[in-house]
Amino acid sequence: MPRAAPSDIAGSQAGFTVIEVLVALVLVATSLAAIGSLMATTMRGVRSLEQHVALIESARAVTAGLPLHGQLVPGALSGETSGHRWRVDVSPWTGGGVAVLADSPWIPQLIAIQVQSPSGAILNLRTVRLQKRPAG
Repeated sequence: MPRAAPSDIAGSQAGFTVIEVLVALVLVATSLAAIGSLMATTMRGVRSLEQHVALIESARAVTAGLPLHGQLVPGALSGETSGHRWRVDVSPWTGGGVAVLADSPWIPQLIAIQVQSPSGAILNLRTVRLQKRPAG
């Protein structure tokens, strides 16, 4: 009986079958698709946060640029900064049922700030600022 060459025995048992290779490729492709989806979701979240931070920073810049207490008069101001449109409305504060004392040295003013980003997102801020009552 002739003996089989050692290379014939090793060649028939070594390596992967086509089915094993296809299963491995499917697993790798599925893993890459899941990672790609996760990265896309993360990038959308990061972009949204960056836009929100830019909107907040623009609102802070508008607030910091408001005229001083004695110079802020009722009315509307508007403009644009860093591509963000803003509007400031100043009106007397009615207090929501709280009476303003006539002998108080302060006049409360309602400051409504609206900032709109280039993407269309809007931030609304409302605050009360005290203005010194004119002497008289």
